[in-house]
Amino acid sequence: MCLEPSSCYDEPNYRMTFPAPVPEIPAANVDESAAYYVEKLGFTFDWGDDLGGIAGISRGNCRLFVTNRAFRESYGNTNPILFWLNLSSKAEVDELFLEWKAAKAKIVSEPEDKPWKLREFIATDLDGNFIRVFYDFRRDA
Repeated sequence: MCLEPSSCYDEPNYRMTFPAPVPEIPAANVDESAAYYVEKLGFTFDWGDDLGGIAGISRGNCRLFVTNRAFRESYGNTNPILFWLNLSSKAEVDELFLEWKAAKAKIVSEPEDKPWKLREFIATDLDGNFIRVFYDFRRDA
């Protein structure tokens, strides 16, 4: 939290820095969706339940909020959504693909180098939300 305005900025450009975003994942049932992310995608269940309408799950530095219809109703956001996971190498993309495939996650496409210089694959969750896993290799030699 930035209590002093100067602590919210990076030197030397003095631009405010942002933490990693936390996507809100629409789900029909928070408990079932969170269980899928834990069992198939290797996330950790942190807190929450369907009764409260929201749960937090995480894996490393990636945090997600899973929410049900009642929780989202006033905002009008619905599924499916798509969010991107930016990994550190082509090898990590391939390793995660193999991990999720072995866990019988719902895989939409296998890892592939795209013309736009991203190695990526796509998976989906129980509610049809898409997870696009990628590595940007445009700066690789």
